[in-house]
This record gives sequence, structure tokens and C-alpha cells, in this order.
Amino acid sequence: MAFKILASLLAVYATLQATNAALTRRVACPDGCCPLFDIVDTLQSEFFDGGECGEETHESLRQFGGGGADGSIMAFADIETAFHANGGIDDIVDAQKSFIAAHNITLTPGDFIQLAGAVGFSNCAGAPRLQFLLGRPAPTQASPDLLVPEPFDTVDSILARFGDAGFSSDEVVALLASHSVAAADHVDPSIPGSPFDSTPSSFDSQVFIEVQLRGTAFPGTGGNQGEVESPLAGEIRLQSDSELARDSRTACEWQSFANDHAKLQSAFASAMAKLAVVGQDTSNMVDCSEVLPIPPAANTVPHIPAGLSNGDIEQACATAAFPTLAVDPGSITSVAPV
Repeated sequence: MAFKILASLLAVYATLQATNAALTRRVACPDGCCPLFDIVDTLQSEFFDGGECGEETHESLRQFGGGGADGSIMAFADIETAFHANGGIDDIVDAQKSFIAAHNITLTPGDFIQLAGAVGFSNCAGAPRLQFLLGRPAPTQASPDLLVPEPFDTVDSILARFGDAGFSSDEVVALLASHSVAAADHVDPSIPGSPFDSTPSSFDSQVFIEVQLRGTAFPGTGGNQGEVESPLAGEIRLQSDSELARDSRTACEWQSFANDHAKLQSAFASAMAKLAVVGQDTSNMVDCSEVLPIPPAANTVPHIPAGLSNGDIEQACATAAFPTLAVDPGSITSVAPV
């Protein structure tokens, strides 16, 4: 799934400006939200394996695109799943289309994709409860190709693309927290499901710590476009993550998440709320966030993986030292595919 957890979130948003800032109506049942509770329960039991932060969650977070947050990746799947940047997303698109058909769900593609992503994400320990607004119209056209950044793109290119959509460099870094519960299937096809940090079922700061560690080896074949050496066996590191963590425009914000879980939750939830309604008129939407499950409490603490030390951190922020972290007392970490 690689960089596309973030990249697919961006998709065509690069051509759009920041969303309408009008106040959104927040209403309780029966004004549109109550029927969603049954959909959420069914998603949890039949699609997310009873409420797991697993592969379906990772994949569900990828499906954003078209003319904004409109679900065009589902409505025009034959076109958009063929884009190089969307490699491997066809499985989750097909699965969700089948789920919708089997349960006679009448939500628009944009609303269903946003709901499924938010529900799946709520299964991850330490995650913030995301916002879910109901009321996206059906998409009318497919997204153009070549709008989604790739893991081999430069920092300049990535920041410019997000900037076109109205996102700051700090918000870009915040959205990369999605890599805390992500895995790569196609960067190195020999090791599908390789995670970006050692705790891929927990929303935590480990990805911001481990990407800052000195890379020593490739987990698979090596030499793959968009991949650089990682510090742990079984863990894959994207070139884009590595460079963003070390660029003067983003390094200090990256570092700030290393031991501040509250900031990580708040910044990610805020950036995702903005991303989820790009291209939408929020004055015509209803806030149904109350239908989302409350995520489990955090179950990890920021740490340096066993066998490594703070001395293995490649300091990049020029204005503050990397925080001193505890070292995991266990054996040297070898990360299993997810």
C-alpha cells in the first residue's frame, strides 16, 4: 500500500482549494444519522473482522479521489484503479462495492468510503475519533491520472501538490501519521504487507521515531524505486518519508510528534477533517460523527527499538534536539508483515 495511504488521500485534491468554511449542522437522530449505526455495526462484524485494525483498515484509508472527497475511485474503478499510483487498490474497491451491494446500502460512494475509513481507523489503539460528515453528492467523473504523488517524488513536489490543495507543510506531516497504521504491498513486491513502523496496529508516534533512525538494510530485495534502507528487519522505509523527516521545512514538525501523542491525535484529526471535505459544500452536510466507535486507548509508549539507542537517531531539526526516549528492553525487533 506504500506511500499511497497518504497519496491516495490527496489524489485530485491537489487541484482544489481549501473547503467551504461554513458552519456544519450537527443534529442527532432521526435526521439522517441513525440508519448509519446499523451500517457501522455490519462493517465492524463483517468487514473489519469484528473490529480489528488490520489490512481492511489500512486499505480503506486509501480510497479518496475524483473531484474532491467524492468517492470517484469506486464509481470509476475501471479507470482509476489502473493508475500507477493506485496500484493494488482494486481489491479493497471491489470488496467494498460487493459489501454495498450485499447490504443494499444507499450511501453515495464518497460518503461510504469516508465512513468505512473512519470506522476502520477507530479500531486502532490510540487513534483519535475522526469526524464524519454525511451528504456528499455522487461523483460525476473520474479523476485525471498523474495527480497522486509517489514515494519517489521530491519534497518540493509533494509540498507543492499539497499546497495547491490548501494544505501547509505541517498538515502534510500530520497526515503522514496515517503511516503509523499502514503497510506497503507494491514498493517491494517480494515482501507484501511490510509495515512502516514496528507497531502497525497502533496509532502512535513510532513511525516518527523509526524513520528518524539511521537506515542499515533493505527488508527485501532492495533497489526498489521509492525505497531507502530501514533500521529494522521486516520494516520498509519510503524515500518520501525519509526525506520529509530530514528536510528543513518539515524536520522539526516531524520530530515534534516523536513523544507527543496528544499533539499527534489532534493534528491528524484536524488535517483529516479538512481533507475529508475538500471539494464539498459543508453547509449541505450533516455531522454524524456520533455513529463512529470510540477508539481503544493507546497501548504503546514512544521508544527506541531494542538493540538501538538514541545515538542512532539522525538529528535533522536545527532548533531542538531529538527527545531522549526509553529503549525497548525486549529482543531486537523484527517486524512481521501485516
